[in-house]
Amino acid sequence: MKKLLLAGVALAGSIAMTSGAFAEIVIATAGPMTGQYASFGQQMKIGAEQAVADINAAGGVNGEMLKLEIGDDACDPKQAVAVANQMVGKGVTFMAGHFCSGSSIPASAVYAEEGIVQISPASTNPKFTDERPGPGIYRVCGRDDQQGSVAGQLLWDEYKDKNVAIIQDKTAYGKGLADETKAAFEALGGKVAMYEAYTAGEKDYTALVSKLKQSKIDALYVGGYHTEAGLIVRQMREQGMDTVLISGDALVTDEYWSITGDAGEGTLMTFSPDPSLNPEAAPVVEEFKAKGLTTEGYVLYTYAAIQAYVDAVKAAGSTDYDAVTEALNSGEFPTVLGNLSFDDKGDVTLPGYVWYKWSKGKYAYK
Repeated sequence: MKKLLLAGVALAGSIAMTSGAFAEIVIATAGPMTGQYASFGQQMKIGAEQAVADINAAGGVNGEMLKLEIGDDACDPKQAVAVANQMVGKGVTFMAGHFCSGSSIPASAVYAEEGIVQISPASTNPKFTDERPGPGIYRVCGRDDQQGSVAGQLLWDEYKDKNVAIIQDKTAYGKGLADETKAAFEALGGKVAMYEAYTAGEKDYTALVSKLKQSKIDALYVGGYHTEAGLIVRQMREQGMDTVLISGDALVTDEYWSITGDAGEGTLMTFSPDPSLNPEAAPVVEEFKAKGLTTEGYVLYTYAAIQAYVDAVKAAGSTDYDAVTEALNSGEFPTVLGNLSFDDKGDVTLPGYVWYKWSKGKYAYK
């Protein structure tokens, strides 16, 4: 019976398309499509495009086709709010975004007010869900307090008798991650030799690196993004430092190695277990490979966010905000990340973080 129903849905979609009168469900993804973090926006874009293509090829959703809108917030909070309002005007029912926590948090107020479901593939700051402005705000990634706990444990296990520095870029993501790591390390008895803030977007961190060198820092934890982390590690090597750079999930882009070259050898970072290794993801991973695309970083997370939303719409029988949020709150969804569900805050119930190590231009499990 289920197969017959699916066939009927597919047929209805086909008839509607040939008549030129079919309805569309408008969804979106938004992130840094331009600017220094554009590699992450590209990850989200190709993940969303493939998800929409696959879902439409399978007959769409409840007899309707998905239409994808792309928003560029450049990881700027004000621009993110502007993008959110643009999406309202385009009739978007769902946002698979944003990337930066500093964008997702202010944009979420617009989505909550307008009855648009938001599932971020990448925003890890706890405030995003702890202080969410409405029930339709979710994420399929982990949280900085989870990530910071893992990082703090490693700093304790491997560097408790050495000089540890923690620096952060003053963004919601970077500062939040650094502070959670610092708190976890200190709760275990660790002492931070140096805690500093730096300004994102600069090219010369010589003064900061000189200070790290003078303090004889053995391990440097960076709460920030790959562009600045890459420059900092490169400039440390130029000053003859062999300090280990440790950071979080914002280093999951090949662009990091493009910045560091061999200076990035041995860099450690936390990220969720590699979703491309999930059996459920294998067919999708092959699709990407056939197109010459990778599934690095947040490609599959964006794909999974759309899968979860689509399944919730199917369960609800419509895109009605209240019905879809109820379905998201109560359901379990098979995705490329594995079977996932959401807790009462909107956080995903998936494994947290593991360690990766950069070596010879690639990152792999430590």
